[in-house]
Amino acid sequence: MHAVASQLLGRTNVGGSCCNPAVEAMLLLLCLGFIPTVAPCPPYCLCASDIISCSGSNLSALPFGLPSYATRLDLSHNALRAVHVDWVSQPFHWLTTLVLSWNSISQIEVAAFILTPHLLHLDLSSNQLRVLNSSIFTGLTELKELLLIGNQIAQIMPGAFSDVNSLQRLYLSVNSLTTFPLGLFEDPGGPPNLTFLDLSHNRLSKLPIQSLLSVSRHAVIYLQENPLLCDCALIALLEYWLWKQYRPLVDFQGEYQCRGTAVREVKCTHGGLSDVPLVAENYQVEPGEWLRVPCPGLKLPVQEGLIVFWVTPKTAVNSTAGDPSSHLSVLPNGTLEFQGALMEDSGIYECVVARGRYYDLEESPEARVMVGNSTISSTTSLARRSSSEHFNTAFTTLASCVISIILVLLYLYLTPCQCRESRGGGSRGCGARAIILCSDPREVESGQRRANGKRVVFLEPQADDSDISVPKTPVMTLDHVSTEGILKNGSRTVGHTLTDPTHMT
Repeated sequence: MHAVASQLLGRTNVGGSCCNPAVEAMLLLLCLGFIPTVAPCPPYCLCASDIISCSGSNLSALPFGLPSYATRLDLSHNALRAVHVDWVSQPFHWLTTLVLSWNSISQIEVAAFILTPHLLHLDLSSNQLRVLNSSIFTGLTELKELLLIGNQIAQIMPGAFSDVNSLQRLYLSVNSLTTFPLGLFEDPGGPPNLTFLDLSHNRLSKLPIQSLLSVSRHAVIYLQENPLLCDCALIALLEYWLWKQYRPLVDFQGEYQCRGTAVREVKCTHGGLSDVPLVAENYQVEPGEWLRVPCPGLKLPVQEGLIVFWVTPKTAVNSTAGDPSSHLSVLPNGTLEFQGALMEDSGIYECVVARGRYYDLEESPEARVMVGNSTISSTTSLARRSSSEHFNTAFTTLASCVISIILVLLYLYLTPCQCRESRGGGSRGCGARAIILCSDPREVESGQRRANGKRVVFLEPQADDSDISVPKTPVMTLDHVSTEGILKNGSRTVGHTLTDPTHMT
């Protein structure tokens, strides 16, 4: 019988009295399994609200019968060797973080995490995993972050991440990978939302340059501290990433071995490139026509063996291998050829080739291609980039108009009348174009006052007449206007100082 039921029975049978009907109903529900029981906290663990920590308890097997209310379970710094399917006795519906780091885990059974379906963070760092088998992470459909740092992983089997469709960040640093796991991005069973991959401190010597040019546009990939072999394709990739200010390379420039003098050692730029600054070119073509776009700064003839890459709006192509089914191809001289341009071909194309130098900030190895109506193409591209800016500008303008209207209304209806008659019969303190007419007390006494409050009269401009002796009211002028422009971080601030016309003499 459940522990809770035993306690209730002990409390209700004191003195031989009959059981309370409410208690009897609860006992019946407990026996039938309708009211779940909570397992007690193990003596070697610490349980605080929704956190359970069994770290550093020298456990050789996963504890059985843990409380299922936890949202975070820490089992790090133990002696665990395997994760079996039945390591928990009941589903952990609230568990979002599971820490299994700093153990000796070398085996994870298929579907071992099926009872923790709502995990968001899983830490398996500093263990002894060697191979990630297929379907090893089955059931983790909501997992967003997976840490596998400091294992001995040398192989990732196809389908290992087939069920983790929400995975965004994957840490595989300090392992034994010798091949770039391109299947994470290209295989149908790979995580479709992966935007962060850490492969630093592995044993990678070759990289899929063409695939990385395409993948790195939407994913952050760290590759520092790998024994990369220098060749012209890798040098072209590193130079291109530096020009794009790609954070994984910019932040760890000193930890990439293929840099600096390696460009001259492999002789990728012998007579093939000019020192003329690279300038973006514009091309326009009608749908269905052929177009050839030369690589900026590349002189002809091209050095034999020099690989030229083109990063297109959809993918990346190179001069050594082409897709016969594609209408885009790179000629041996590095020229990009459109065999019948399509409307969706409009966009920016970047030529990536080893140049032996870093690009200046003003340079751009780009070519802008517009297919069909140039106005539509350019407008569409501009609208995609600055739609948020347009919204902010429109909102600011609307808010300014509303505030201005409110201030005008407050001035007209709430400001006390300050108009006084001057000796010459004119008004003093009122504008020449909009005069606030004050009520005359003599009109009130004589009963000639028609309305209370203030009235606004708009006077039509009068033609100049030399015979008129009444002096004209001067129009408001700006005696002092100071404008200061500051250019900082691409923004400009302009300040104006206006002199109040009411204080002018």
